[in-house]
Amino acid sequence: MSKAFFGGCACAAIRYEISGEPVFMNHCQCLDCQRRSGTGHGSYLTFMGRKNVKLEGEAARCDVVADSGNVKTHSFCPACGSPVYLTFAAMPDFITVHAASLDDPGRFKPQAVTYGMRGHAWDDLDPALPKFDKMPPAASS
Repeated sequence: MSKAFFGGCACAAIRYEISGEPVFMNHCQCLDCQRRSGTGHGSYLTFMGRKNVKLEGEAARCDVVADSGNVKTHSFCPACGSPVYLTFAAMPDFITVHAASLDDPGRFKPQAVTYGMRGHAWDDLDPALPKFDKMPPAASS
């Protein structure tokens, strides 16, 4: 059995515990991730099995229509503003957490770069990572 993933927002008003391993870990260079992160990309771990997730605290939410046409819901702390997790209307059993929200961010091991077509030359990411112009088929719905 793997060690649970723990994390939350900067002020600790929102906390999570996720048992199980992520099904996908990626850097995303889409425009939405750039704007939300204030940098060239967002970094994420996606888990399957919402029953394996324990959430504490009340998050504020913002719905966004993704390039796929599906709605993704960004959840963030209303007190400190930290982005914490995302959920997806088309994939209700999945939850994605921001890598920087982990108590141990060193557990984030990116497997790919998504939306690389929107990346900037100044946003240097590991060139050994597979880079996809959009979301790879196995990771999207």
